[in-house]
Amino acid sequence: MTAPLSTLVAPPAAPLAIGPHTVQPPVVLAPMAGITNAPFRTLCREFSGGTGLFVSEMITTRALVERNEKTMQLIHFDATETPRSIQLYGVDPVTVGKAVRMIVDEDLADHIDLNFGCPVPKVTRRGGGSALPYKRPLLRAILREAVSNAGDLPVTMKMRKGIDDDHLTYLDAGRIAVEAGVTAIALHGRTAAQHYGGTADWDAIARLKEHVPEIPVLGNGDIWSADDALRMVRETGCDGVVVGRGCLGRPWLFGDLVAAFEGREETARPTLREVAGVMRRHAELLGEWIGDEARGVIDFRKHVAWYLKGFSVGSHLRKQLAITSSLAELDELMAGLDLDQPWPDGADGPRGRTSGNNRVVLPDGWLKDPYDRAGIGADAELDTSGG
Repeated sequence: MTAPLSTLVAPPAAPLAIGPHTVQPPVVLAPMAGITNAPFRTLCREFSGGTGLFVSEMITTRALVERNEKTMQLIHFDATETPRSIQLYGVDPVTVGKAVRMIVDEDLADHIDLNFGCPVPKVTRRGGGSALPYKRPLLRAILREAVSNAGDLPVTMKMRKGIDDDHLTYLDAGRIAVEAGVTAIALHGRTAAQHYGGTADWDAIARLKEHVPEIPVLGNGDIWSADDALRMVRETGCDGVVVGRGCLGRPWLFGDLVAAFEGREETARPTLREVAGVMRRHAELLGEWIGDEARGVIDFRKHVAWYLKGFSVGSHLRKQLAITSSLAELDELMAGLDLDQPWPDGADGPRGRTSGNNRVVLPDGWLKDPYDRAGIGADAELDTSGG
């Protein structure tokens, strides 16, 4: 299942410190709504040998404080997960502070990440996600409430460059984060307007690293392979990498990343038989986590195309795999695959959403004054998670 990596050699790097937690190699699983639940984190962690940091999908602070049933399931961690990492989304400083205090008091996690990078309209139209750093006083208030309520738990933040090229916020936001006591910053090198299109701006990651030398900066965007991760560290000077879409249908990418940062020239190139085994385990883990096999297999459907990318699979069989509702049905369909196929050429490239979106939905008047907190209403705190 392995083949020679390129001749790239891992750059020398000090261990990444997130508060009291050492993350070595410096690799982080990006929070992805509907993806980075406990089963997927388990797979990624197993392939990494237990190293790295694996962040939960986005949790809404209001839903957490109100103990929304779905949210309480999303914050479940496997007993072997350490450190336990939760990402929070919120736009109200008081609610964010309450959520952080709840996590501390009830020992729900060991690390808290704050979401200021989500570009989807249902989040930005309320002033959240990647829209929020434009309002500097609001960002400062949220960060201060989070840090002051976190006790010994490290608080980090993930953000984008800004709303669009005319409204860049990442340098100001980085300085505000340092002053508030944030432990580390992850920057996705795109604006909200880009969504997931175009090319990530790694130069912005380098500029942020120079701008906030006091704390670690992690780079995110267009890491499709272990080579990409090493190149990002060399070209930007960042302290670690955050991997999102690159691991969709490829949880073994974390094994590649560990090997690369340790200087070992190997990368996974599984046969379809081996991929099918991972698919089966993923679906089974989802059923166990949800407590219902059918619902677990149904939730797994979104992963099928990512796992099978590049393999020769007939369109009818692909469609059937995408509508399965039991493990037995999944097993039967996968038995009909040509399981001896080798890893396809080109399957290591981009996956997941790649289209751009030039319109960012914002609250009325949001861009009039970056130092005004007006426009945040009571409905800005979503009552459900997974934005």
